[in-house]
Amino acid sequence: MTTTFDKREEGFEKQFAHDEELRFKALARRNKVLGLWAAGLLGKTGADAEAYAKEVVLADFEEAGDNDVARKLAKDLAGKADEQQIREQMTTLLAQALAQVKQTG
Repeated sequence: MTTTFDKREEGFEKQFAHDEELRFKALARRNKVLGLWAAGLLGKTGADAEAYAKEVVLADFEEAGDNDVARKLAKDLAGKADEQQIREQMTTLLAQALAQVKQTG
């Protein structure tokens, strides 16, 4: 027999799973766009830019949080963008990616 508490708990669990899925999609989208931004600073275009963007997305799987991506970009963009610019871009693009992911479901 399912109680009201059980139903609420199940609802919260489903909402949490949904929110985590949206966050994962938004982070992946953010990292791809961030990679394309960085590729542009590096003078990469077309397939080279896309390949670099994939490297940035994969860098996010090295450790929890954004430090792995920021570290990669800081190293790659030395002399072209500093860590503050990179972090600001990450924040801006995450907000855009979250809005896009929420629109598309």
